[in-house]
Amino acid sequence: MNNADSTDVLIANARKEELPDILALLDDCGLPREGLADHLATTLVAKDGTDIVGSSALELYEEYGLLRSVAVKEADRRRGLASRLTKAALDLARDHQVTTVYLLTETASMFFPKLGFKVIQRSEVPQKVQRSVEFTTLCPETAIVMAITLT
Repeated sequence: MNNADSTDVLIANARKEELPDILALLDDCGLPREGLADHLATTLVAKDGTDIVGSSALELYEEYGLLRSVAVKEADRRRGLASRLTKAALDLARDHQVTTVYLLTETASMFFPKLGFKVIQRSEVPQKVQRSVEFTTLCPETAIVMAITLT
């Protein structure tokens, strides 16, 4: 719909029947889809009416989380949706007693620091997170690794 702001867009837990639309969004945004279905319970969607215009997902590894699949339809960008989706995922992480959230990015290294993420070395990421499909196969070694400590 591409309104000027995102106040009419609802952030909600993803439902199983929305998975094909979420995967199509990830494809459109050039983000990996592999493994997302395994984390649907901690996936969020941004909905403008019935249209899914954005997503974010959190993979849980005990006290750690991995933020992935932060995506917004091209026509709906510049509405603050990526920030809202990221903040909602961080709230979800807090709800699950996650202490640190990590992410890998090749394209958004300027965006995430605005939300408190800091660049770290891949070696600083706990092994249980490094064993995720994002770290092992989906994101290249050149991807920037970031983390945020939650309070």
